[in-house]
Amino acid sequence: MARSRFIPDNYTFAILGTVVLASVLPASGQVAQGFEWLTVAAVSLLFFLHGAKLSRDAVLAGISHWRLHLVVVASTFVLFPLLGWALRPVLQPLVTPDLYLGVLFLCALPATVQSAIAFTAVARGNMPAAICSASASTLMGIFITPLLVGLLLQRHAAGGDPLAAIGHIMLQLLVPFLAGHLLRPWIGDFVKRRAALLKYVDQGSILLVVYTAFSAAVIQGLWKDMPITSLLGLLLVCAVILALALVCTTLLARKLGFSKEDEITIVFCGSKKSLASGVPMAKVLFASGTVGAIVLPLMLFHQMQLMVCAVLAQRYASRQQIAHEEH
Repeated sequence: MARSRFIPDNYTFAILGTVVLASVLPASGQVAQGFEWLTVAAVSLLFFLHGAKLSRDAVLAGISHWRLHLVVVASTFVLFPLLGWALRPVLQPLVTPDLYLGVLFLCALPATVQSAIAFTAVARGNMPAAICSASASTLMGIFITPLLVGLLLQRHAAGGDPLAAIGHIMLQLLVPFLAGHLLRPWIGDFVKRRAALLKYVDQGSILLVVYTAFSAAVIQGLWKDMPITSLLGLLLVCAVILALALVCTTLLARKLGFSKEDEITIVFCGSKKSLASGVPMAKVLFASGTVGAIVLPLMLFHQMQLMVCAVLAQRYASRQQIAHEEH
């Protein structure tokens, strides 16, 4: 029997299990330091493999569609931050101060790559443009997200210097990504043939970051200071932001006269936020004791966007099939 699209996948259960493990057996002392180094290495390997996987032909094929890319960038780095900031009087009372900081951090993140492209493919959207937009969003986020965090969160980011944060993020994410892409002529086929390797590195690196982040947060008293009402409020906050993002990107694409294929790409690339980029960035931008609460909104939003967009992609695909048969 096929699993319902509303039931979380195995990876989501793995993340929940990691949070439980960190809550019961948090890493501390030298063990925590060892996990920190292991996490940095895993994340760097992840972005190295993503760089090796990215096709230059796909980028060149999609890069000329500048109007679409401009809408996606505006949705990712303008619409989302405005929603988080403008809705503050309504959203902030529903959660704790640290969780609301996590919501603002969520709004400043780049779009996800893999799921945005996958949903665009299922919905029969503009695939070359989706690959280009999603990949560009990740690279732009390395520079833009720390600046947005500095503007939205002001003094709450660790160190308080967005330029220093950009340097750390470039060293951990951009340099390995570019190294992988430059080596693509030699290792690209190897990485492509072993797609499962990229999947395990992707998921494993995130699980490592989640464990180290929540270990530090639990030691700092995360669950003691967080009422259940705030967790329920966080679910509502994530649902509101996702719903507004989906509606705004859909209406904007139609208002600007994009084709249905381009609309699909705009909706799926412009309404999603990256767990793979967001969790490592949080480790750089925030003090270790607050990272757990900061990434919790992102983890909930990530699962919510996957479930909602899975349904939406199937609806788009059905409409596209009907339109094709009528013609």
